Amino acid sequence: MSLRTGQLPASVPAHLPCLSLSTPAVAVVSEDDVYHSSNSTYRASNSPHKADQEALLGKLLDHSAPGLQRPEDRFNGTYIIFFSLGIGGLLPWNFFVTAKEYWAFKLRNCSSPASGKDPEDTDILNYFESYLAVASTIPSLLCLMANFLLINRVQVHVRVLASLTVSLIIFVVMIVLVKVDTSSWTRGFFSVTIVCMAIVSSSSTVFNSSVYGLTGSFPMRNAQALISGGAMGGTVSAVASLVDLAASSDVRDSALAFFLTAAVFLGLCVGLYLLLPRLEYARYYMRPVGPAHMFSGEEEPSQDTLGIPSVTPRSRVAHTPPLGPILKKTAGLGFCTIFLYLVTALIFPAISTNIQSMHKSHSPWTTKFFVPLTVFLLYNFADLCGRQITAWIQMPGPRSKVLPGLVLLRICFVPLFLLCNYQPRSHLTVVLFQSDIYPVLFTCLLGLSNGYLSTLVLIYGPKIVPRELAEATGVVMSFYMAVGLMLGSAFAALLEHFI
Repeated sequence: MSLRTGQLPASVPAHLPCLSLSTPAVAVVSEDDVYHSSNSTYRASNSPHKADQEALLGKLLDHSAPGLQRPEDRFNGTYIIFFSLGIGGLLPWNFFVTAKEYWAFKLRNCSSPASGKDPEDTDILNYFESYLAVASTIPSLLCLMANFLLINRVQVHVRVLASLTVSLIIFVVMIVLVKVDTSSWTRGFFSVTIVCMAIVSSSSTVFNSSVYGLTGSFPMRNAQALISGGAMGGTVSAVASLVDLAASSDVRDSALAFFLTAAVFLGLCVGLYLLLPRLEYARYYMRPVGPAHMFSGEEEPSQDTLGIPSVTPRSRVAHTPPLGPILKKTAGLGFCTIFLYLVTALIFPAISTNIQSMHKSHSPWTTKFFVPLTVFLLYNFADLCGRQITAWIQMPGPRSKVLPGLVLLRICFVPLFLLCNYQPRSHLTVVLFQSDIYPVLFTCLLGLSNGYLSTLVLIYGPKIVPRELAEATGVVMSFYMAVGLMLGSAFAALLEHFI
């Protein structure tokens, strides 16, 4: 499928028929066979990808409100803001995950020569990434459910600003704990860390799903900017980790720089989000639309569905968006999202961070830089490249059978990583790939495929439903993602005990 993102036309033919949520057919009329949606332009063709074009055109066309002209995104200001918000949305989680050396330092009893010899301490140290991943995904699911219920009750700017503030407070707490000697209460520090991770993950989930839902009313390139920004956040954290490891001999100083950077960037995100409605381009797409209405199979949406303000009877307004039509429309993309993130979370970071270099020397490469470079930096950079490619290429389409096929094919990464030099291993003794180049190659392919395919399914989701359901669909797509991450984290914790 070929998509061209560009400036929207000044108007859409008024004779365009309305669509019902329960009707899969798409009615499009244009004098020159060019289809217009609120995010892209599709030129008609007799190619086999026409069904994919129609799938995206299932989103009702965005009519210009009377007296409003479609402004341009001057200097790409809105694109840059969404890209920056994407960085800020995932930067806290990435900083938590990449500070592996700091957590290992804090979770061993520094005042005792026998540090880490206690079986419980050993369990905490060996499986800390899995515990961290589980603590981040389960609260995320609950927060996504709450966010879906609050869409029509709490304004989006309240949810966004509140979640950013909570994340900022947690990072201030982590900054204070960096300088606190926790050697006498290692298990207590572990509990505090898990709780902080759960809170940060919850607030980040509310922030990401709210902003992602907001981009559903914008052209597709803005959703792509937000998702690519998330990958950039991971890349920034990985680069920061390497710089800190190289420049600082004290892991506490390195962690302090990490958490300070995250706190500063969260503050920057607050300022950028407050700036967003001041831009004419953003203000146009953020204009109010009617709340989601409940439709029966025979009813047709009113003019309000097309983004044109109208007076709606209070009895017709749904305080909670209709979940059934959204689930029906996004079922295929939802499966792809869940399986994509299940495979990714199964491997990264729990399995991939425990792959050690085959070289037995005590050089900085094997002892200090192998995991930060070959796991975090390469994965996040490959993930960023995959997401950025979707700015120019969007294939396969949302209804293509190739898309779920590519998603299912990624399960092959699991045995490939396990057959590298994963340590410790008790039951699986075979190390088939006895070279450091293999985990490097597999990590790049894992990140590239995750970035490209996940961005496709996430930008497709809010575009196959009417505009007033775009934000709710964004939350549902985020829910699919959280389910995949939770399942992947749970399976990773189980798998580690059988290796």
